[in-house]
Amino acid sequence: MLKKMSVVLAIGIVALSVAACGNQVNHGQAPASAASGTITNAAATSQPSSYELLYRTTIFLGDSITEGLSYHDVLKKENVLAGAGKTAEFAMKDVDDLAGRKPERVFIQLGSDDILWPTADPKQYSLKHYAELIDSIKAKLPKAKITLLTVTPVTADAEKAEPRYRNIGDYNKGLKALAAKKQVGYVDLTPLVAEHSNLYDKDGIHFQAAFYPFLLDYLKDRAN
Repeated sequence: MLKKMSVVLAIGIVALSVAACGNQVNHGQAPASAASGTITNAAATSQPSSYELLYRTTIFLGDSITEGLSYHDVLKKENVLAGAGKTAEFAMKDVDDLAGRKPERVFIQLGSDDILWPTADPKQYSLKHYAELIDSIKAKLPKAKITLLTVTPVTADAEKAEPRYRNIGDYNKGLKALAAKKQVGYVDLTPLVAEHSNLYDKDGIHFQAAFYPFLLDYLKDRAN
């Protein structure tokens, strides 16, 4: 009897050990029926977004406003070449990097910092360098389509805090003339910003993450 009980006990221990091993193998994993769903979700997460696909051969060159595209993870960093304080003059240093990425289209959005430049005529100074920037990009990427984006307007409070922002409209007129002269594209973002004025960031200059999908939708017909 004692021997029989020992056998039963041994079988029970083995069964528990097998169950424990099974649990270790599946630790952190869903059952087979749910595992496929987990894998699918993970794969979906790793898949490019519709914007990443649409703009896969596009580079956005610009300042901190443009940088919001990658900062808010709307586009990959590979598609954005921008940074705070970037001016048309400073952007000349990015041309080799830009050319190395071999984009088919380049959207340029500069000027927000240019109009604050401490010189007698910031507009003239900036547009001179802007023209040189366009020429340099054309020389490196002769087949790329270049489109200039206007400086986005700021809120009344931001303009009050920095009166030089009142020159944005005049600067954009100069930008439009430059685009015509250089035979590149030009897109006025003023109507878009007016439509989504609730999406300004706290400083009244930059934008919240929700603004950038609207921006890409606004430009998508020009990205094909």
